[in-house]
Amino acid sequence: MTCPRLEIDLDKITHNTRVLVNECKKFGIGIVGITKVSSGMKELVEAIVDGGINIIGESRIGSLKKLKDLDIEKMMIRLPMPSEAKDVVIYSDISLNSELETIIRLSEEAIKLKKKHKVILMIDVGDLREGCFGDEEIFGMVGRILELEGVELIGVGTNLSCFGGVIPSEDNLNTLINIKEQIEERYDIHIPIVSGGNSSSLHLIQNKKIPKGINQLRLGTSLILGTVEINNSRMEDTYNDAFKLVTEIIEIKDKPSIPIGQIARDSFGQVPAFEDKGIRKRAICAIGKQDIDIEWMEPQDKDIYILGASSDHLIVDVTDSKIKYGVGNNIVFIIDYVSILNAMTSEHVKKVFFKSE
Repeated sequence: MTCPRLEIDLDKITHNTRVLVNECKKFGIGIVGITKVSSGMKELVEAIVDGGINIIGESRIGSLKKLKDLDIEKMMIRLPMPSEAKDVVIYSDISLNSELETIIRLSEEAIKLKKKHKVILMIDVGDLREGCFGDEEIFGMVGRILELEGVELIGVGTNLSCFGGVIPSEDNLNTLINIKEQIEERYDIHIPIVSGGNSSSLHLIQNKKIPKGINQLRLGTSLILGTVEINNSRMEDTYNDAFKLVTEIIEIKDKPSIPIGQIARDSFGQVPAFEDKGIRKRAICAIGKQDIDIEWMEPQDKDIYILGASSDHLIVDVTDSKIKYGVGNNIVFIIDYVSILNAMTSEHVKKVFFKSE
């Protein structure tokens, strides 16, 4: 089969999703299944939907267009660009927003299309990525949104850990809940959704400390890998190996473990460091940093290790392996979120979907 390739076990993804859906349901929380790693590939999205997801979330209009025939509610999770407002209304039912100008554009396009576009207002509770900040902006924004005919305010939301590394906590999520309650009281409206962040918020589920009032989480990493990276754990009864990267060896030779000559910056601007282990057997695989992130992957063969990579070469030490590798043989890697995201986006990595059950 073609290499490099991603072998994707759809049954494991469906299983992980079902576990997360059932666990969150115990706390009255629904899940938006974030499918941006799919790059709009229906096989992966359908595996998540089969696990019990009723809303999918995407960050790229291109991916939403590929999923336009999928009969499920869709959410645009990256703040929309004003220039793409029409497409956002056409291809998504809900979007996360923090800028009035954009919401006005969404309303105008929705009116033209005879639609009502749903809006979740993002609130910044400390991570300093997207979101309205401070009471004056928040309440002023709500007042203006309620005047617009083409949009409907259905919730408030926040994002944590992605930029500032701020841990979701009872305090910052209760801040979001309090803001929601103040909006309802001030404007005499009902806001049904309080969207309490991403997979990092699952540590509060694990510890049974998620504040009552949070009724939605936007989960991606945990559905495909079961992981809660904020505390380096995994949700119970989930798989972390649904994605395997299969590479092909294009060179294998015995060479010194330290380069010969004066060392400067490599092709990515870093000064590499090496440990002298003498002569070692080194394999080069036909893939590189253009397609993967070597910090987010590990060999399935525990007796080999990654030495480094350039843009399209991956160098691996196979000296201690019990397997006799040769040119043309495969080396398999278990890959984590960042490498999955890169490999799924790369047109140079073939995607192979299968069901193990």
